[in-house]
This record gives sequence, structure tokens and C-alpha cells, in this order.
Amino acid sequence: MKKILIANRSEIARRIIHTAHRMGIETVAVYSDADANALHVREATQAVALGGAASADTYLRTDKLLAAARATGADAVHPGYGFLSENADFAQAVVDAGLTWIGPPPAAIRALGSKAGAKALAQTQSVPCLPGYAGDDQSDERFATEAARIGTPLMVKAVAGGGGRGMRLVTDLAQLPAALASARSEALAGFGCGDLLIERALLQPRHVEVQVFADDHGACIHLGERDCSVQRRHQKIIEESPSPAVDAALRERMGACAVALAQAAGYVGAGTVEFLLDGAEFFLMEMNTRLQVEHPVTEALTGLDLVEWQIRVARGEPLPLTQDEVHLQGHAVEVRLCAEDAHFRPHTGRVLQFSAPPATAFERAAPGALRFDHALEEGAEVTPHYDAMLGKLIVHAPTRAEAIAALVRALHSIRVLGLPTNRAFLAACLQHPVFASGQALVPFLAEHAQELQRLLSNDELSAHIPSALSAIFASNSMSDLPCAMARPVRLRHQGEVHSIAVRELGGGRLQVEQAGAEPVTLQLPQRGVHCVAVAPRRWHWQTGAVDGWVEDASWEPVARAGAAGGATELRAPFNGKVVALPVAAGQALAAGDTVVVIESMKLEHSLASPAAATVAELLVAPGQQVSPGQVLARFAPATQGAPA
Repeated sequence: MKKILIANRSEIARRIIHTAHRMGIETVAVYSDADANALHVREATQAVALGGAASADTYLRTDKLLAAARATGADAVHPGYGFLSENADFAQAVVDAGLTWIGPPPAAIRALGSKAGAKALAQTQSVPCLPGYAGDDQSDERFATEAARIGTPLMVKAVAGGGGRGMRLVTDLAQLPAALASARSEALAGFGCGDLLIERALLQPRHVEVQVFADDHGACIHLGERDCSVQRRHQKIIEESPSPAVDAALRERMGACAVALAQAAGYVGAGTVEFLLDGAEFFLMEMNTRLQVEHPVTEALTGLDLVEWQIRVARGEPLPLTQDEVHLQGHAVEVRLCAEDAHFRPHTGRVLQFSAPPATAFERAAPGALRFDHALEEGAEVTPHYDAMLGKLIVHAPTRAEAIAALVRALHSIRVLGLPTNRAFLAACLQHPVFASGQALVPFLAEHAQELQRLLSNDELSAHIPSALSAIFASNSMSDLPCAMARPVRLRHQGEVHSIAVRELGGGRLQVEQAGAEPVTLQLPQRGVHCVAVAPRRWHWQTGAVDGWVEDASWEPVARAGAAGGATELRAPFNGKVVALPVAAGQALAAGDTVVVIESMKLEHSLASPAAATVAELLVAPGQQVSPGQVLARFAPATQGAPA
């Protein structure tokens, strides 16, 4: 194996490049138009343009990927994760082209890549499964019959793919038709297959997965478990190992089931068997026939390079360790840094400032060792074509408490300015008493997200006046001479306008006067406050654990500056494509009713009416692309009749 084409992008492409180059293997990066200037393109030995921006035109095009391999003389393909990594037809096409596929055999992907197929195979190996239905009859009528038999709560799932897409919880059978339609739509968009299954839902489980590895000499071992229970939209944002709920005996039982399933499928390479853990009982969810996003957690505990293992196994080498030789040491925690706000809404934009904490190689004896897998740099564009993850921070330490503390410090020291991230939200999650005590279950964010959001909002409010003024005045020249006249300033922050008076005292000092409060003197620039202008009179600032956004509304008419606007209009919070309009002009709405469904960053998002109202006007149509701030609908008061 001399040259690997990486059929992927961003941080996982960089991750594979790093190991391949260390092993003396050349690499080929592929890229869409949107990724032409990305880091992975510059770091690979060669790079090939795929043409186009959307995934369907680039990273999901088997013909373009194989053409790039032929043109560059690549003799192997690594799919990373996502895109075509679990596509058996792609794996077979790579093999048929005479290239080495760095992944499991196509037959194993077919057997395990379908959740329905994996469950059927698991039952032959006595692997526990939840009751459900995964048959060929995909009609809503058949699902309704089976749902009545299974009972609620139940989960609707896409048979193909992963990453939380195409999943809907149903707690009342009346919700089933809408859940099927929404899950089927998201699955078709994400995986090209709209087939679904339903199964009994556990409402208070843990999500625990087992890393397995097999070679083509008949050996298969597991490398311990990862606890991935902290999730939003069924997508993981915090992963750790070992699980706070798994002891040695349970680890052995789960590991044995995972290995048995992999061997029954004739598995080769890296794979992950995912379980729901309910007390001491566990049930199969699915098997991911690829490398996981969270594989660095296992690498931290074992001291192994799983990408190197993938390459060696693909070359026909035996596993370098037996099960008895696998040793897990210390504790590791990973968080996923995403371009989203505290309410989990994805955002696009340009990274205007970036600074990362110093990362070290994993040293199992060194407390607080930090690893940061990312593809970030100043000027990088985050587009709506791909998911919102920017990178992953992983800390390894002797104890769980030390790992959490070091990861919080790392999150506080990262600087990403220009678009919202979940940096502060992740730190707040890690410090929440439920997570800190090891008691976080899958519903953790459903139960505590609003509490965490309020906490972050309050932290931002307490810091916003001085930080905002630092942002505004630091970006404009200030006189060194005092000025007797106070300048009125109106700041829009979190949707509200705050009126203050600012007096320049000279020497970079400001006196801030606000009704009902004592005057405060600030020295600018404020220490520890970082800020950028993202638009004229709009700034993004960051200080420690707090991120904030502020607009200078001083030059706007007072009526406009104070207008809420949210009661009469629905605006797009991010870039995306309209996929559904479940309402019509003249329709009466209750607060929370869905008005528009937008697909962005590979997920569907329902935008709701903020209050009881009547739809006065719909300004978009299905299939239309929308941008942040665009007006999607206008409302009339609920008491007003339908417009003529």
C-alpha cells in the first residue's frame, strides 16, 4: 500500500493523513468546490477537485472518487466516517477496481449496515434485542398495526445510515403518521433510502457502545466501551470511557456479544456495536461498520492508533494484540465542537479568529493530556452543505474528575469568533452535577438543556455591557483626551435594546451610566475580551466561558431599535432548504405549531409559531433555499379573521 485516497473531508481526512504519512504512505485528498481551500486539501500529498458543492455531487459520487484514484495512482481507499463509509456498493466498487478497501468486506457491511439485518443476525447469536418491526412492508398501515402490537413508547428509525438522522420518538400512536413521514424524508435526504423500522423505546437508558476489531485471520477482539449518553437530536456531543455504569463483569458480557455479532458477519477491520443499557440489561441498537467519530476516546485509553490498525489489517496483517493484551488505563472524555448556538440551531459563516489551546500527544501517565482533532483556521468557511461539527477535543487523565476539569479549561481557552459554537454549552454540560456525578442518561439534555441555556444566558447578560463596549470602542479609535459630553448608546443584545450613556475619561477609560445603577469605569481594551466585527455595527465577543453577540442600535430610529418583531414575522435562523410548509395562509395557529420545516447541515428543523396567531402570508415555497434573517412567514393576531 503506497498511496491512499481519502474519500472524505475535514477533520477525519486530516486524521487519516496524519497516520498515513507517519507510516510512509502517500495520500490523495478529494474536495468539493466549498472545500477548495480546506486544510485537508493542503496537507495531503495530492488533491483532486470533484466539482460541485453538495454532497450528492461530490463526496457521494462513486464514479468521481474512483476516477480520482485512477488519475493519481492511488492503490487504496479509506472512507473515513459518514458519506459512503457504510455503503456496501461503494466498497464493492473499490474492490472491483482493483484497489484495497480500508474497511470491512462488502458482505459484512450489507449484513450489519442495515439495522434490521443486524438485529436478525444478532438474534442468531443470542445478543439481546428490543421488540420491534423491521419488515419489507413499509406501508403506514403496517407500521400502525405493528406499533399497536409493540405499544408505546416506541422509536421510529431509518434502517440505513446513522448519526441520529431519521429517528423520531413516539409516545402516543396519534404521533406515528407524522413521525414516519418526517423520519422517511430525513432518511431519504441523508442516506438515499427511506426504509424504516420501529422498536420499543427505553426512556431512561444509557447509550454504551463497544469498539471491536477483527482481522482476516479469524481473530476478533474488543477494546472496551464508550458511554455516549449525552446527545441532542439523537446525536452525540459528549463521549467518555470507561462508562461510569460499566464494571468489569458487564464489560466482559457486552464485549462478548459485540465480538460474537462481528464474527457472525465475517467482519474485518474496525467496527462499533451500539447498545442501550438499562440497569444491568443491555439491548442491541445497531452496528456501525466504520471508524467512529469518537474513536480517539478508545485510542486514549489503550495507547493505540486505530487508523494504523485499519491500514495494517487491510494489508492482510494480523491484529497486533490479543484480548488479554488489551489494557485500559485512566479516563478519557471527548466533546464535539459544533457550529451551533445554545439552542442547537446550526449556523454557517466564516471563522474570523481562531486560537486553540496547546495540544499534547496522549501520554497515559500525564494528567490533562489534550488532543484537538479539527480542520479550523482563520478564514475557514462553514457551509450549509455538510454537518455542523467543527472538531473534537479529547482529554485523557488518571481519573474522571481530572479529565472533566482539564476539558473544561480547554473549552474556556478556545477562541472561535465569527459564528456561534457550542463551546460554552459543552463546558456547562461537563460541570452540571448530574454529569459530574456520572449519572447522565440519554434524556439528560431533554431534562436539563433549558436550565443550562438559562445559565449561559445569565452569564452572558452579566458580562455583556462591558464586553460589548470593549468590542465597539476597541474597533474604533478613542481619544486620549477626556470628553465632558456623554454619548448615548443603545445596544441590542439577546433581542432586547439597552440604553446607556458612555463618557470618555481619556487614556482608554470609559464611564458607563445606566438607569438605576451606579456609574462604572472601564479600562479598554478589557483584559481577556476578544472580539470581531461580523457586520457593520455587529460584533461577536468572547471572554473566558462566555460568548456574546451585540449590535449597536444607536443610529436606528428608537421605534425600530425597540421593536420585538418576533410576534409578526418568522425569520430563518440559518441557511437551509425549505422541505415542508404544513400550514396555509389564513390558517389559525397555536403557540408552538410548526410553520416551516428547513433542512440544514443534513438535518430537518421545524420552525414554530412563537404565539397564537393567524398565518397572514407565506413567503417561501418547498425546495427554496433561504438565508439567515430571511422572512419566511408573516402573522396576524389570533383574533383577526383570515385575510381577504
